[in-house]
Amino acid sequence: MPEGTPQRGPLKRIGLAEVYNPSMRPTLRPGDHLVVTYGAPVRPGDVVVLRHPFQHDLLIVKRAVERRSGGWWVRGDNPLVRNDSREFGAVPDDLVIARAWLRLRPPRGAAHSPVAVARWLFSAVRPVTGPLRPRPPVARADAPAVPD
Repeated sequence: MPEGTPQRGPLKRIGLAEVYNPSMRPTLRPGDHLVVTYGAPVRPGDVVVLRHPFQHDLLIVKRAVERRSGGWWVRGDNPLVRNDSREFGAVPDDLVIARAWLRLRPPRGAAHSPVAVARWLFSAVRPVTGPLRPRPPVARADAPAVPD
């Protein structure tokens, strides 16, 4: 996932990572790039890059939800994908390697007009930190209707 190793000098803790799967949709899409800070302190709501607890050579992007005994509880923003702490439990601190702070979305297709370029520039760069938004409850088809 990280496209380069951390630099030496004042920028030694800055890196770039690419998102490959839809587990963080709608916040992040496959193909998005993240500017990350290696070794940065993590707070609830931060998007982080971590080593998968069962496959240490695989790096994944998740949102840190809360501290628990044993490490960070992490979740993807996509409720349909469960490759997160619901499957592997809390992630030890030493497996959390970087905190994302900026999303760079590459342009899709050829944008030749100045308006299309301006639209892409306006939407391409976004901060990715912030609190996890609560998800509304999912209505089940077999649940009884509740009167108002």
